[in-house]
Amino acid sequence: MNRLLDIMFRGFIQKGNLHVTYSDGSQRSYRGKQPGESAGLRFYTSQAERALLFNPGLRFGEAYMDEGLGPEGCSLEQLMRVLMTNIEEHSLFSEEVSRRLRYAGRLLRPLNSLGRARTNVAHHYDLDQRLYRLFLDEDMQYSCGYFESDDVSLEEAQLAKKHHIAQKLKLDRPGLEVLDIGCGWGGMALTLARDYGARVLGVTLSVEQLEVARQRAREAGLEDQVTFELLDYRTLHRKFDRIVSVGMFEHVGLRDYATFFRRVHDLLRDDGVALIHSIGRMDGPGTTNPWIAKYIFPGGYSPALSETLAAVEQSGLWVADCEVLRLHYAKTLAHWRKRFEEHRAEIVQLYDERFVRMFEFYLLCSELAFRLQGHMNFQLQLTRSIEAVPLTRDYLLQAA
Repeated sequence: MNRLLDIMFRGFIQKGNLHVTYSDGSQRSYRGKQPGESAGLRFYTSQAERALLFNPGLRFGEAYMDEGLGPEGCSLEQLMRVLMTNIEEHSLFSEEVSRRLRYAGRLLRPLNSLGRARTNVAHHYDLDQRLYRLFLDEDMQYSCGYFESDDVSLEEAQLAKKHHIAQKLKLDRPGLEVLDIGCGWGGMALTLARDYGARVLGVTLSVEQLEVARQRAREAGLEDQVTFELLDYRTLHRKFDRIVSVGMFEHVGLRDYATFFRRVHDLLRDDGVALIHSIGRMDGPGTTNPWIAKYIFPGGYSPALSETLAAVEQSGLWVADCEVLRLHYAKTLAHWRKRFEEHRAEIVQLYDERFVRMFEFYLLCSELAFRLQGHMNFQLQLTRSIEAVPLTRDYLLQAA
């Protein structure tokens, strides 16, 4: 077994150095041809060694959760930096085969039905709200902040994100009717109502999020302006002046992109404006990591702009503006990881050690995907009318 892993690592490590201690106590060092960071990996069980030979994209995370492997002489972040950098340089043969099979089967996956969508959302977003309160900002924004400088706090970055989006929605008069698709715990909807005088309908498929959002609306005295419902956007049949969706498009499903943008078109009034904020990828269409798909976001996929814009083009909508946010999510995740670690003991009490190892692995690998592997965020401003927004971006600066 060690011999096979030895061959695998010798071919895999092209950049930096990896020192491996196997479960039988033997040790090997693998030095890449290119300079880079160094890290250590220790196998605690032979089961983890066997698992890593096949579908390592899934099995490495599982082995870490089960304490079958871990960093040695370094942090988990240092270890994952070395591994994820080398994945970009030179994928393992077994992982490349798995990736190609996943890619070939993308369009064979079932459509994202109403029932499947609700099940997928519940897997992650119906976790105990106390978990999210321990590492998110005070407003419980579960998407990337907008870092106008390096020294702003998480709270400041999330507030800036909401106002940045509001400016693109062009909320230039009170009373505009806004649809918030995938409203989370209600922070965006409440901000648009309180600070811009909008009347907002927020829809979610998460029972936990719905309960929190409604409670927050009551506490803020905004029940007359904000309504939250447990609804799928595809079941709505009324018109809105504005539509906003933050961090929801990643869950739509590749085969449903055209449906999503057609519904946005049909739900917008003729002079309406929509703002779609999503995680994306800069290097073209790809696949979701199998560990993320199994344990964190079943049905989730971060789209390339080429895939997204192709669907917009079928909808009759104008792309009035497109902004790519680089590293904003990496900075956000760094804040979340720090807060998660500070409350680690409390989270173990809420769940257990295996859950905590799963979640910390998810937060770390997500951050590194934005730092090392071409993930980013994009914001699409969409309109039905060619004249719905000003001809230049100057109005965004004037509203700031």
